[in-house]
Amino acid sequence: MKLVASISQGLENEGAKELIELGAQSVKASRRHISFEADMACLYRLHLRARLSFRFLREIARFPCNGPYELYSGVQRSIDWENWLQPRTSFRVDVTGFSEGLSHTHFTALQVKNAIIDLQRELWGVRSNIDLSNPGICFHLHLANNQAVFSVDGSNSSLHKRGYKPAVGIAPIKETLAAGLMRMTEWDGTSNLVDPLCGSGTFLIEAVSSLLGHSSGLDRKFLFKNWPDFDTSIWEKELKMAKKIKPLTKKLPKIVGCEVDEMIAHSASDNVRKAGLDNYIEIINCPFQKFQLPSGLGLLICNPPYGKRIGDENELPNLYKALGEYCKTHASGWDLWLLNGNPKLSKHLGMKASRRFQVNNGSIDCRWLNYEIR
Repeated sequence: MKLVASISQGLENEGAKELIELGAQSVKASRRHISFEADMACLYRLHLRARLSFRFLREIARFPCNGPYELYSGVQRSIDWENWLQPRTSFRVDVTGFSEGLSHTHFTALQVKNAIIDLQRELWGVRSNIDLSNPGICFHLHLANNQAVFSVDGSNSSLHKRGYKPAVGIAPIKETLAAGLMRMTEWDGTSNLVDPLCGSGTFLIEAVSSLLGHSSGLDRKFLFKNWPDFDTSIWEKELKMAKKIKPLTKKLPKIVGCEVDEMIAHSASDNVRKAGLDNYIEIINCPFQKFQLPSGLGLLICNPPYGKRIGDENELPNLYKALGEYCKTHASGWDLWLLNGNPKLSKHLGMKASRRFQVNNGSIDCRWLNYEIR
């Protein structure tokens, strides 16, 4: 099967490595997408265990598309509709890209919908319902270079939703992005891990979940169970494997998050508990300036406000200056990894980054900065 993974910009290489580790073949990373091939077992495995990609699309047809008429006829001829979509099954159509005469995604989605339900009426005299929030099948159409790629989405919603974070702070980082950024730090559980501005606790939760081999999709609803070639025996085997947890060979070091806001700190503790990690992660309600780092060396990670969605940009320089002073005074020998969406603010740290990686946090162009504190 040909598939495409959707991923945050900047995580493509790490995402490709993860897909290969989980059995994907012919992996090729491009901007915000990774194309690859996989069998059905690998497809199920990725939905259950991959932590960086937020969507997997399975290509089921490809045809020329030079306008609305070719789109309409191409959709009707693309697959065996009697096999793929019975009238009792609801569906949704998502669209990306554009082609000649098809520059508006809403209009394009209506063309696809009309092609499907008109054909259903011819076959059965009845049609499927459209369900935008909870469809039985989600079709995805991508238009580019006068070509249409018709796919099905294996999940109803973005895979960044792990289920442990009903309680969130202000402008929380997505789980998939946090997982990818943590992977880039190469933290392996042998040194301390501290988030001095932990917010919802996402960095820490993703780091420890990955270390323990927790599967991210165990509690998620998957639409591939409604596909005509869904294989229950393969699914049960992959599900059983996904439920296994890596045995710890030694005690983990200190893993701590600091949060000055009492309500957000309480929410972070709830998230840690819901993720089943309260034996490994401690959330402390205090300003980082009052937190004493654990003995030994380790990693500081944080996503401080940039003044784009939260925080007063005029007041934030003092926060960055205080963080830099704290690191230089108390964290000599440690590494700091900081997600920054405002270069005017990071200079107030008073430190020079040894490495920097361009990533996108939603629509915000950011840098994942590594400082060696000496």
